[in-house]
Amino acid sequence: MQRSEFHYQLPVELIAQQPLPDRATSRLLCLDGEIGKCSDRRFAELSELLHAGDLLVFNDTRVIPARLYGQKDSGGKVECLVERITGNRTALMQIRASKSPRAGSKIHLDDETSLQITDRDGDFYDVEFTENVTAVLECHGHVPLPPY
Repeated sequence: MQRSEFHYQLPVELIAQQPLPDRATSRLLCLDGEIGKCSDRRFAELSELLHAGDLLVFNDTRVIPARLYGQKDSGGKVECLVERITGNRTALMQIRASKSPRAGSKIHLDDETSLQITDRDGDFYDVEFTENVTAVLECHGHVPLPPY
């Protein structure tokens, strides 16, 4: 499977800009596993879709504020997305900049907080923070979700 298989055009008007006042009215895509037919339903109808013996798995993960905005030593603006925290002060991340930063370069989040790129593997960068990664995300991070 290639990442490119997940690339598709999604019209902006189909991306939620704010949550619904009544979450039970949220849309639910239902797949009939026996015949492979999809149908549009509402979350409030979930109890009608479940039968004795069905397994319901809850995903209670939380989205962390993994998007960071910073500046290179040259002054260029940088957007970073933490893919995985790999240690107390290290992480694997994607970095978007006008010119890709090289190993050894720094990205400044403010006057005191920065990260240094230690290595690159394809689209991902290994970085080391000047502080604990979780603390930096709590202070400087943004949730990478639609704008609500």
